[in-house]
Amino acid sequence: MYYKMRLIDKVRVPPNRLGEDLTSVVLDELQMQLEGSIDKEIGIFIAVTEIKDIGEGDIIPSDGAVYFHVEFDAVVLRLAMQEIIEGEVVETTSFGAFISLGPIDAMLHVSQISDDFINYDEKNGRLVCQETRRQISVGDSIRARVVSLSLSERDPRESKIGLTMRQAGLGTGQWLEEDMEAEKADGAA
Repeated sequence: MYYKMRLIDKVRVPPNRLGEDLTSVVLDELQMQLEGSIDKEIGIFIAVTEIKDIGEGDIIPSDGAVYFHVEFDAVVLRLAMQEIIEGEVVETTSFGAFISLGPIDAMLHVSQISDDFINYDEKNGRLVCQETRRQISVGDSIRARVVSLSLSERDPRESKIGLTMRQAGLGTGQWLEEDMEAEKADGAA
């Protein structure tokens, strides 16, 4: 889930930027430092949106920079086990699909797509359920549940998020529409 948070941190303003507008410089520095990074307690930083307060600066003699205590707003993504998320398929492979959750990708393994046997149509870059003929292609929006979560603060690219769609109410947008239509038809009969 996405959260807007008010945070406090110390920001280093390099000596060559001390003559510029302090709020703009602090915002730039925070965006470079935090956006795309992971803090296991806070979450995945999406964006630093606003500087609320800049406190007194501390000068470290050997550095030449000024360190300011800053209060700011940021948007973060906090994922939790069993949480239902929505994302977009950005890549398909023979072993599953990669789903973009915005700042990070998650893995939807073929064993977690359906109870059906899954074939990989390499020519068209899609995963196809053998019996139902349902498909997953790049660009599809999906709804899935988080079933494994291992975030790496040191290297966010090494983070691993596993998803499943093997439960009712999960799947691609098209699958969900088909299921709703089938329920309406069953209810009308």
